[in-house]
Amino acid sequence: MTAVQLPPVAPEVTATLVEDLSPRLRKRLDAAVTKLGARPTHRDGDTVTIAVDDETELRLHATGGVVATADAIACGCLLAPACVHRAAAACAAPMADPVAETVDGPTPEASEPDSEPTPTSDSAPAPAPSLLPLPLPLPEVATPAQRAAADALWSAGAAVLEAGVDGAGAVTQAALLRAAHTARLRQLPRAAGAALSVVTLLRAARAGDPSYRTAELVTAVAELLGTAHRVGAASGAELAAVRGRARRPYSPDGALRLYGLFTEPVVTDSGHGGVRTWVAGTDGRLCTVGDVAPGGVGRALGVADRAVRLGDSALTHRELGRAGLAVSGATVSLDGRLGAGKGVKAVTARGAAWTEPPLAALWATRPSEQAVRALRSTSRYADPDGGGSDLLFLDVELLGAVRESGGTCLLARCEGGISVRLTVADDDPALAHRDNLMLLAAAPGTRLRIIGRLVPALHPRLALLACSHPTGEGTIDLGLDHLRRADLPDPAAPVHLASPQPGESDAYSPLYLLERRVEQAVPAGRAALGMLGDVTAETRRISRAGLHTAAGLLTALCASAARRDRDLFGRLLPADTDGFALYWLTAARYTAAVAESLCAASWEDPRPAG
Repeated sequence: MTAVQLPPVAPEVTATLVEDLSPRLRKRLDAAVTKLGARPTHRDGDTVTIAVDDETELRLHATGGVVATADAIACGCLLAPACVHRAAAACAAPMADPVAETVDGPTPEASEPDSEPTPTSDSAPAPAPSLLPLPLPLPEVATPAQRAAADALWSAGAAVLEAGVDGAGAVTQAALLRAAHTARLRQLPRAAGAALSVVTLLRAARAGDPSYRTAELVTAVAELLGTAHRVGAASGAELAAVRGRARRPYSPDGALRLYGLFTEPVVTDSGHGGVRTWVAGTDGRLCTVGDVAPGGVGRALGVADRAVRLGDSALTHRELGRAGLAVSGATVSLDGRLGAGKGVKAVTARGAAWTEPPLAALWATRPSEQAVRALRSTSRYADPDGGGSDLLFLDVELLGAVRESGGTCLLARCEGGISVRLTVADDDPALAHRDNLMLLAAAPGTRLRIIGRLVPALHPRLALLACSHPTGEGTIDLGLDHLRRADLPDPAAPVHLASPQPGESDAYSPLYLLERRVEQAVPAGRAALGMLGDVTAETRRISRAGLHTAAGLLTALCASAARRDRDLFGRLLPADTDGFALYWLTAARYTAAVAESLCAASWEDPRPAG
């Protein structure tokens, strides 16, 4: 047999199969998942067969491409259906995208009529208006069922912090999947999605996936705990934000006149590649047209010269980045992606230079205001319907290259005398980012109009994406187009090493002492944090920087991790996982908020007022 990809399994199916196992088999589940993942498989139509051993086969029936019921996983061993193999197969398979369904009735949006019903001749007459005072409308609050679902999500998330990545095996993940399924049925899609993200990242971490990042798991766990914690206390508009949306559909947007800005290559750690072309409307709203699929950097370079998937336009992505579109029947998602449905019509239109309206207005906003707007978009824990983009539009003067601990970046100065460090958006040698940045470093004094992506840091920092051509003619997509030395004002000039002014050196904050403990708790678990011992030296360093709240949080977090009470007979009681989770969540949200505040402050005009 040859190895094939297992079909996706519905999260509730995995949860059910794990819950049905005996305690003895649950202990063997992680080993069974690993063993089953190494066995040969083959596909026959909608059925994938796994050779459990030389005599036993396990079949997954994926009608419609998804294993939707527990009965669709059948094992031929003697212990079936109570064997460990069925649950192991479900845990080894990828998760299916949940189907939208509820048991609490229609969503609030669906339950509100757009207008009052029109009476018919057969309808009863409307009652006379009451002369009694109308009751004061109270804001909507979570139902008891939603609170119970949120409590289950909290407990499942706290269990991840207790166990750490190594201890959060299939049983812990099944508890998350069950809680996510219940939350989805109770109209809490945001929290359910966070729980599924945690499971996905736990599986990636345990499998040694090279695309896994601990920071992403930290963010996902904090989003899960934070959202679950807010359900019980939220009301009105806040509750709607906490609930979230089951889907982020494309909404009709009528006729749009769009102007191309630039095209950037997109290469992910998961092996996907493509491009994203940015366009702006007449009101300055940013939208994107993307084409990303499995294929890596090679696909990214090739797709740039393919026609965009939007209406009848024959423009390639590169061309659209410098041209325009007239779109009718447009649909746009909450994050600005343009839909390419059958009803969308698009024809090529005249573009606009970056110095012409409406694009020129993007550079008219102060850098500090742009940074605050971008931070709202990139915030780890922003409400998902916030919208916005993380791009900044600046006029800069190049100062030269600056050596950093992680390599070399380009130093520039923008409006207000703010020094900005410009870095490569992607260091893949097949892309043009690095070569272009080093050529620009050889042209100090050059004035450019640039577009960059905010990199949250303690100093102004952007990933450079596009710039005006040094000759003033046209623009450069810095990941796709290659500058030539002849394009520079002084083609013979070597790379210029700039000397940062006082205050422009690498910024430092002892906040990282708390940040690293927050991050350490997720892969290592509560017990590892509890073995740190005395953290007085760290808290003193934090306090000397004026971050007294951070110092107190570090002390409380480590004390909570180490605390184990005993009963009257001296036996250890179970750890207070809820208490530790609350301290950890507070520290995670605090460090994120302070880091964002410090980043925003770094973009303020350094010159004294007046």
